[in-house]
Amino acid sequence: MKRRLLYTVTCAAISATIIALVTTPAFAEQKPSMKKQNKKHVQEQPHPTFSWGSPGPSSPVLHPGSVKGAGMMEEPLNDIDTVIESTINDDVMPGAVTFVARQGHIVQHQAYGNAVLYQDDSGNELNDPISMNKDTIFDVASLSKIFTTIAAMKLYEEGQLKLDDPVANYIPEFSQNGKEHVTIRHLMTHTSGFTAWVPLYTIGDAREDRLQYVFEYPLDNEPGTTYTYSDLNMITLAAIIERLSGKRLDDFVKDNITDPLDMTNTMYNPPETLKERIAATEYQPSTNRGLVWGEVHDENAWALDGVAGHAGVFSTANDLAKLGHMMINDGQYGNVQILQPETVELLAKNQLPQFPGDEHGLGWEVAQGWYMDALSDTSAIGHTGFTGTSIVINRNNDTIAILLTNRVHPTRDTVSTNPARRQLARQVADAIPVSIPGKEDAWFAGYGDNENRTLTANVDLDEVTSVSFDTWFRIEQAYDSGTMEISEDGENWTSAGIEFTGSSDGWQSHEIQIPAETKHIRFNYQTDASTNGRGWYIANARLDNGTQLNFTSENWVRRNY
Repeated sequence: MKRRLLYTVTCAAISATIIALVTTPAFAEQKPSMKKQNKKHVQEQPHPTFSWGSPGPSSPVLHPGSVKGAGMMEEPLNDIDTVIESTINDDVMPGAVTFVARQGHIVQHQAYGNAVLYQDDSGNELNDPISMNKDTIFDVASLSKIFTTIAAMKLYEEGQLKLDDPVANYIPEFSQNGKEHVTIRHLMTHTSGFTAWVPLYTIGDAREDRLQYVFEYPLDNEPGTTYTYSDLNMITLAAIIERLSGKRLDDFVKDNITDPLDMTNTMYNPPETLKERIAATEYQPSTNRGLVWGEVHDENAWALDGVAGHAGVFSTANDLAKLGHMMINDGQYGNVQILQPETVELLAKNQLPQFPGDEHGLGWEVAQGWYMDALSDTSAIGHTGFTGTSIVINRNNDTIAILLTNRVHPTRDTVSTNPARRQLARQVADAIPVSIPGKEDAWFAGYGDNENRTLTANVDLDEVTSVSFDTWFRIEQAYDSGTMEISEDGENWTSAGIEFTGSSDGWQSHEIQIPAETKHIRFNYQTDASTNGRGWYIANARLDNGTQLNFTSENWVRRNY
């Protein structure tokens, strides 16, 4: 809704910009490489307008764009190369594709490592590995759930279903074993009471047998009383879509989402002709499938003929970004309206305030720092996939960050990709500048896990004095904190009565009374074992007589963004 007034005005200007940019050689396709990338000249000044929380108008469509035009900083984006290459070198995954866009400007899109490397789960490599490319197609695993939810909301907009209708209204056989009060909203928010998972691939002989098994399966908990992330929810939601539309889920998604968005590389059950473009997943002797490559990895989705509500979608980074940009632009991509703005707000709004830490929209996850890291806030939506995929959309900053990996190749018994997800999000967030007040640079506490970083000034106070300063912070709520402390001897510190956590929602000015005999004042930033916010800034720190505080830093840095 917020962009409607700007939309018509910006379309023509941005279209002209897109034409110019597309013909620019700088955006020619690059061959993937594990060699160190040639770094561009680091942008020295932040964009004067498009700072954190003020992205400006967003393009109707994605297009190759400049970092400065997106209102971002180059150096953090350049460092993504090092982050991903080191992760691959640590055997977290064989390869990856990253994609970053802001305001519709594609500012980073790169491929790393290998799409197909192993021939078995013993680590034996192929003679001719296949390198990862920007257009490599991935089994996106649980990112499929957002397709299912968007598909269901198309039916919602047509008046064919209501969110608080019982599921049994659409699947009568569902109303058994305590499930008569489960609603469609319960399915979309994982509060139905279903258990997390059952081995459907061991049940029955056909897709319909397995669906009926889900419909008859009892609940673990009363509907609405617990949050349990469950594939059974989305399997059931997909069945509702199929019964109401008369189409199988893959056909409905194609007709209503991927074709209108021109997502030509997104599909269920990709044809054999595309196999060489697809990243391999797991070697599965337990299912007698061998190396799963070009077929859905998830065993239950495989047993549902590759078309399921919880898994089954194959896609590329560029295609997924179109879906993300549609969510940023209130349901519209170019001239195509996929969803109404009010529907997008429903999808992105936290539906579970009663379950702190499990914030969830309809299908989409909300403000999950464990993979969104510094991009996480109440406007951030996204999802992850078991195969090593993730998408984060910060709607407050019109920013998309996508990481696609084949971390289950050749086995799922690998270390977590969550640190890589967090680090990518951290680099992207750090590239969005914070507008610094005044002419002086600000002190920035930086990022890191298990950190204790101090910024200390020596003073000599003979009487009670006040200290004033400006601050901006987005600190992981309750887990990380910033404090102001005072000391007479530099060894024993006490709180000055102020602590920061969560978000400042812009710059704040503070004035704190400091007792006589104080010799040292410091700002202390402490973080836990994982997840950072966008950070903590201190500027314009002065005594009440106008004297500027001169700081000694332990890992704080001076910044103009």
